[in-house]
Amino acid sequence: MAMIDANGLAVHVERMPARTTAGTAPPPTVVLIHGMLIDSLVSYYFTLAPRFAAAGLDVVMYDLRGQGHSQRPPDGYRLEDYLDDLEALLDRLDPPGPVHLVGNSYGGTIAFGLAARHPGRVASVSLIESEPPTGAWSRKMAANLARGAEELARDGLFEELTGKHGKHVTKRIRSAARLLHTTTMARDVPASRVLDEDGIRAVGCPVLALYGAESELAVQEGWLRSLLPHCRTVVVPDQEHWVLVGATELTGDLILDWIRTHTPAPAAGDVIR
Repeated sequence: MAMIDANGLAVHVERMPARTTAGTAPPPTVVLIHGMLIDSLVSYYFTLAPRFAAAGLDVVMYDLRGQGHSQRPPDGYRLEDYLDDLEALLDRLDPPGPVHLVGNSYGGTIAFGLAARHPGRVASVSLIESEPPTGAWSRKMAANLARGAEELARDGLFEELTGKHGKHVTKRIRSAARLLHTTTMARDVPASRVLDEDGIRAVGCPVLALYGAESELAVQEGWLRSLLPHCRTVVVPDQEHWVLVGATELTGDLILDWIRTHTPAPAAGDVIR
């Protein structure tokens, strides 16, 4: 486990280096960004990360502020703060060229936000059940976080969860409750700066967006494709929000192909396998 100081925060970072031959050119870097509250970088350990590393990508995972093993400040949870963290992390890691960003749920919103803020640092974006930060997104986040904070304060909730799902699941949900109840997250996230349609159109890097057919976000796929000149959307049958877990192999196939397609041709001997 590595702790890196980024944006004044102790950030937990894990890397899976590409399996490449010594002496070849540096491999492409992919940064995997997880979702909000109960999620952490661990979700990628059991899904995409090992396969991407085996395919010749330098894989970077990190815990978002307040989650996993990263520091939990009492405030500073606007989207802009998460973008500052990611920027500072990239400054510290100093990858060789623009990175490919893969974001699940809120992680995709962060990925899209960085592509809008600093297009030169991003080679491609892959969104898994995610959306850009818009006014509608902000309103939805306000409602969801308020509802979550109320539900996670319910008497007897954790005893009930332990009986149904065991101590491990309950531990993760307790952590989410502390995040909502001891920080300003529920107020900060909805107060984030958002993009209008012109701001979304300005994102020039290739964007892949994956949605579950049974998810409420699936209605966005046509809208997103209409705004972005280099966008592909895929709706995965029989899936809801947890596409990353429910359709891991297909998700990995699509994202790896997207990264391969949008990585400059490597020098001799430096091949994404």
